[in-house]
Amino acid sequence: MDKKLFQFPKDFIWGAATASYQIEGAWNEDEKGESIWDRFSHTPGKVQDGDTGDVACDHYHRWEDDLEMIKRLGLKAYRFSTAWPRVLPSGSGKVSEAGLDFYSRLVDGLLKLDIEPYVTLYHWDLPQKLQDKGGWPARMVVDAFVEYADVVSRALGDRVKNWITLNEPWVSAFVGYKDGRHAPGHTNLDEALAASHHLLLAHGRAVPVIRSNSRDSNVGITLNLSPKYPASPSVADRAAATSDDGYLNRWFLDPLVGRGYPQDTVRQHGTDMAFVQDGDLEAIAVPLDFVGVNYYTRNIVRSEKVSEAENVPQTVFRGDEITEMDWEVFPEGLYKILGRLYFDYNFPVIHITENGAAFVDNVNADGEVDDPERLSYIQRHLQQVHRAIEAGIPVKGYFAWSLMDNFEWGFGYSKRFGLVYVDYKTQKRIVKSSAKWYQQAIEQNSAA
Repeated sequence: MDKKLFQFPKDFIWGAATASYQIEGAWNEDEKGESIWDRFSHTPGKVQDGDTGDVACDHYHRWEDDLEMIKRLGLKAYRFSTAWPRVLPSGSGKVSEAGLDFYSRLVDGLLKLDIEPYVTLYHWDLPQKLQDKGGWPARMVVDAFVEYADVVSRALGDRVKNWITLNEPWVSAFVGYKDGRHAPGHTNLDEALAASHHLLLAHGRAVPVIRSNSRDSNVGITLNLSPKYPASPSVADRAAATSDDGYLNRWFLDPLVGRGYPQDTVRQHGTDMAFVQDGDLEAIAVPLDFVGVNYYTRNIVRSEKVSEAENVPQTVFRGDEITEMDWEVFPEGLYKILGRLYFDYNFPVIHITENGAAFVDNVNADGEVDDPERLSYIQRHLQQVHRAIEAGIPVKGYFAWSLMDNFEWGFGYSKRFGLVYVDYKTQKRIVKSSAKWYQQAIEQNSAA
């Protein structure tokens, strides 16, 4: 092992992450309302193999054992999301006390084990009743989200001190409302653009509410970010990379720091931005305590506006290491993103809220799961985190994705990201070799 890897600051946060719909199951128990992912996954043809999150990892019933597993892994923090329709079955109005109590017990269980809870309020499971009224493209959802944030932060804010409003709003907006690959499965750019704005506005308006209910807390947002590399030095490829960067990265980063929406991307979308009202941009730019970044890979961008014959030869290519998601393994991209968040956007604190990889995992004859590719992936990305810290970038935490194998959205149960293997038939958990290495890394760092 590279000893230098473990010379992290003493207060560095070592964790793992999950999301409610991906692990909880109990999709219709204890008053829980239907979510857009319940509806989407039950729609034939939407999810691979017809899989649903009805049972998933059965975490709703097995949470105590799962917390003990987190403790045995040596994790200092656990990032999980609350399910909006479990707390407010209709999206607003009547509160489910059973739903709130589940998360209250979860928080108490974590704190009893000296594990710091990091709560994400929205990880894609919008109540279906709100979608029936228009979903994120409709402005009324903003008020509903603020109500939901108020309910949860009032109930848990005396104990939870780290809050994430939204997970990957780009995915919610553009994969859900433009590409149609995620719930609710729409394919309308105008809806996606309005959804993206209302997600950001909901975030901005919820932050002061959370702070009021949870004194001395840290509040942030998590974005999926990826550096865009031109496929060649040509003008066309560089312009294409800039365009893609606006679509994925700057569309969310710029308004969060008060720069408004990037005008080149506005022109690219051909939108009149009619959904932006007076005061919205100021609300979105509320100061944050941290920003979370979910990083998995980079993107190499080749222009589609000129033919291959007109363009210069491609000089930048994917490496040979590819995950089961068909993503290139490119640890240096994380370093590049971290530097940009600090030096270009001046976020005061940065957490890596997700980082991990899907590979084919098998249980061997000894009943163990050896996953050297995932182990190497995490190790090399942590080396880039360490490099960033040495460069003066305020990276304060790393949350591996994911604590355990789970429902991987449109891919169902066909992709495994977990540190812990889940046998979905028996719900048996098996700690993988990557988790054992991660546990050693945490122990060595703590000892140092």
